[in-house]
Amino acid sequence: MANFQLDKVHSSITFQVKHMMVAKARGEFSEFDIKVEGDIHQLESAKVTATIQAASVDTKNEDRDNHLRSADFFDVENYPTITFISDAVKKVSDHEYEVTGRLTIKDVTKTETFKVEFNGQSKNPMTGNIIAGFDVEGKINREDYGLTWNATLETGGFLVGKEVKIFGSFEFIIS
Repeated sequence: MANFQLDKVHSSITFQVKHMMVAKARGEFSEFDIKVEGDIHQLESAKVTATIQAASVDTKNEDRDNHLRSADFFDVENYPTITFISDAVKKVSDHEYEVTGRLTIKDVTKTETFKVEFNGQSKNPMTGNIIAGFDVEGKINREDYGLTWNATLETGGFLVGKEVKIFGSFEFIIS
């Protein structure tokens, strides 16, 4: 059983959503923690818990960030965290996995599956620690989680797309 310690300096959670039907708005969450329990050599047995501080959303636009924190979207006053708890890890190929679990945003919990690429492990020459890297991607329908605010465009369509693509890049110190 390995101890996975998240290296937050070398980790990120980002997202993108269609904006005005023609472009993509991007953002990130700067405060999060990922806990992994399991064997680095038997990832199918791993248990993953992710906790994101919803108020840490950052799209490089203060007005938009404040709107995302409001009751129209994340309602961070009442629902400060977004969580994911894994139920199953399935090996797809040598370095590819699917992690299925329960994603909770606001007061709604749905089962979601994310693709995970295991990038391998290496020895950090600065510290001597063994590190492992993972990339995660998936997509959700934001409206499934009560994030339904939108505005109709005069040219047709909506200001904000329903589909949100999620990307994570995580480095762990393994001991």
